[in-house]
Amino acid sequence: MNVIVTTGPSYEPIDDVRRLTNFSTGELGVLLSNQLAKSGCQVTCLRGVGANYRGAIEGGIELPFTTNDDLLAQLTRLSREKQFDAVFHVAALCDFKVRTVENATGETLSSAKIDSRVDSLTLHLEPARKLISELRSLFPQATLVGWKYELAGSRSDALAKAWRQLRENRTDACVLNGRAWGDGFALCTPPDQIRELKDKADVAQFLPGWLKTRRRDA
Repeated sequence: MNVIVTTGPSYEPIDDVRRLTNFSTGELGVLLSNQLAKSGCQVTCLRGVGANYRGAIEGGIELPFTTNDDLLAQLTRLSREKQFDAVFHVAALCDFKVRTVENATGETLSSAKIDSRVDSLTLHLEPARKLISELRSLFPQATLVGWKYELAGSRSDALAKAWRQLRENRTDACVLNGRAWGDGFALCTPPDQIRELKDKADVAQFLPGWLKTRRRDA
């Protein structure tokens, strides 16, 4: 099987040297890529350049990405080169990008490196492109797995957001974690199945077998 794993954070530039980003080590995606390769999959791992987990991709191809748009461009290219059986979208992508930067008097700044001696800056943000909503059109026959990291609210609130991600993006599974869920991870699959997994290693070890069973039974 040909499989894509995205992992680590994207970033969005403020200027040529400063960035907005999400915190993500990229560890889970690397662990998953390596387990998929061990199971016999042909793995392409797209790893954000800001990932600070530097474990090697063993038995697969690694490609770096920067911004949301860069990742989308690479996924689009890959979708045209060959057919993929699954996409595990683990990456923690930016939810916002910088529209404009203004100084204290409201003047828009656009230099390559904004002067650090200004009194204050105001960043005007706008929503960044949601790549998960693009995956089904790019990979219409693939098994698609999204991730949902939730901090606020109850466990039921977190589950509701996982089910919504599945419905809205026509994905096949959602891996849920974060403080709102509690310890470990949950693999959520329609219509209402939840499998609890204890840690990153457990997720990485479980998903290759789950994928093979799903593709065999499809």
